[in-house]
Amino acid sequence: MQETNVLVIDDDKIILDSLCEFLSLEGFTTEGAATFKEALDKLEESEYCLAITDVNLPDGDGLELLGIIRRDYPKTVVIMITGYGTIESAVQAIKSGAYDYLTKPIVDDELRLAVERAITQQSLISENESLRLQLGRKYSLEKIISHHYKMAKIFELVEAVADSKVTVLMAGPSGTGKSMLAKAIHHRSGRRNQPFVEVSCGALPETLLESELFGHAKGAFTGAVTNKEGKFLAADGGTIFLDEVSNASPGLQAKLLRVLEDRNFEAVGSNKTITVDTRIVLASNRNLEDEVKRGRFREDLYYRINVVKIELPPLCERVGDVKLLAEHFLQLYSARHNRDKLGFSDEAMELLERYSWPGNVRELENIVERAALLSKGKFIGADDLPDMIKEAQNQRQAEYKAMSLKEALGGPEKEIIRQALKANHWSRQETAKALQINRTTLFKKMKHYGLYDEAGRLGLT
Repeated sequence: MQETNVLVIDDDKIILDSLCEFLSLEGFTTEGAATFKEALDKLEESEYCLAITDVNLPDGDGLELLGIIRRDYPKTVVIMITGYGTIESAVQAIKSGAYDYLTKPIVDDELRLAVERAITQQSLISENESLRLQLGRKYSLEKIISHHYKMAKIFELVEAVADSKVTVLMAGPSGTGKSMLAKAIHHRSGRRNQPFVEVSCGALPETLLESELFGHAKGAFTGAVTNKEGKFLAADGGTIFLDEVSNASPGLQAKLLRVLEDRNFEAVGSNKTITVDTRIVLASNRNLEDEVKRGRFREDLYYRINVVKIELPPLCERVGDVKLLAEHFLQLYSARHNRDKLGFSDEAMELLERYSWPGNVRELENIVERAALLSKGKFIGADDLPDMIKEAQNQRQAEYKAMSLKEALGGPEKEIIRQALKANHWSRQETAKALQINRTTLFKKMKHYGLYDEAGRLGLT
């Protein structure tokens, strides 16, 4: 859009010409239209940052034209003008979306000031649109980098549920990207232009968490000197993401259950019921089923939040993604810190791919940022990586004992099969498919490594 393009609409030729001439002298590129239809034709042909239109046109109504511009050309700001100004008509114009309202005869200084303010408003509209696009790109699924088949299934699930009101529960170890995925769900929904509010239930003391979520009334407790709006109300119309929900106290769990069921709650110390339209996404790095069995998490709440469950796999199960993620983070932080880095040495990449990544993607990101900052060469070498990564490799090498190759490979194979079984809820059909072997071969290996008996002890055979 040309930031200086202005469309002037008035059926009085003298006024039309004088307004165009005045705005041209002020540095704007102006076009004039004498009728409703001519204005629509010009709007279709070109983009304008500002439209100045008379209320009364020979073949239409200026307020109707305002409505069309607001609907079809939202980046164009509108100033209304009329020779019969009343308070009622001005209020109607502003309510209909006009930025300003001027009456004839138009004073140059008033017009100049109105145009300057309208152009500032148009710049803000363009800037907000740009920010929304940046946010959309930042939190798009395409930014969650993975070639792993499990992540591909997760992306499909997100696509299916994002634009609904269904509650989503995410499970998986810390650092696997639950927060980023929650933002992706929000930004792929119809709520994308409304607030996204994130609360870590493990970062606040139990006494403060309820107030943080639901707000409190003045005098509710010592230190509550004013009313406070909670995060649920702040997220009204948008999405709230409750991370580490397993840390919620029994009392807070009861209150969460009520919010999930009817979207009602009361602030701490208040009897006034508040109703919100808030999409709820939750995450836990603990196994909530185990927490229910141990009596630490309400069973009814668990089944209420477990509508759509997304299991995020740890990075150690996505070894093929380590190279993709490491190269992405290196490019990101090289640009951010003004470092000229071309990539990783083969030795460094081998160390990264062999590391167990207990901190998952977050740990990998931190290590790559550190290497980008501290390394002196164009490529990140093994010496640029933290000692713990090199020591883990040395420890594996030092642990070698004299044995046949078959025996040496047995341990890792058993662990890989066990992890695959766990990831697929001990379904032999799904596990065989994931490991790309047939079910008979998997069954024989389970018997050989004692995994069939292990499944039996868990009641899963």
